[in-house]
Amino acid sequence: MENQSDGKSGATLKSSSSTIKMMLDYGPLIIFFVFYKLTGFFVGTFVFMIAMIAAIFVSRFKLGHVSPTLWLSFILIMFFGGLTLWFHDPHFIQLKPTIIYIFFAALLFGGLLFKKPMLKYIIGDAFEGVSERGWRLLSFNWACFFAVMAILNEYLRTHFSFDVWLTVKIWGAMILSALFGIANMPLLLRHGLKTGQD
Repeated sequence: MENQSDGKSGATLKSSSSTIKMMLDYGPLIIFFVFYKLTGFFVGTFVFMIAMIAAIFVSRFKLGHVSPTLWLSFILIMFFGGLTLWFHDPHFIQLKPTIIYIFFAALLFGGLLFKKPMLKYIIGDAFEGVSERGWRLLSFNWACFFAVMAILNEYLRTHFSFDVWLTVKIWGAMILSALFGIANMPLLLRHGLKTGQD
């Protein structure tokens, strides 16, 4: 009984942590979207930067650490957001997703060249039991995904309005990422992913 209680407690904590991480990932973007719609890109960008500062504090005090991904987003948003505000030009903030996508694509492809599936070191705790081959395949798939997303962001940035870009960036990217993650679940299961029933 005690072991079952501990297991449920651990699952609850993991679920709570995952919820907070998702809020930290998408919360500032959604706030940016809302304020952009209400006030325009200038105020929206400023509020976006404030929201990212808040996300850093929440992550530090709620999760006990700030992930490298969140730090990277924070640094890029502060830099490109600052340029956007200084020059009153929204194109700077639009570059941030491209750089993040390229960074992760290069990180994952580079890791594979040195036989290091980097996703294992980044999110390994979330997928227990996955074999080395499974991690290599997953890393390759996500590296390709990030490369395609970088190209897509540049296409949207250069061919469509800021309004269209932002809508696709937030809602489209969120949906595509979720669908791609779901599409990779059979691969993980074939390569040893432990489920709650194991």
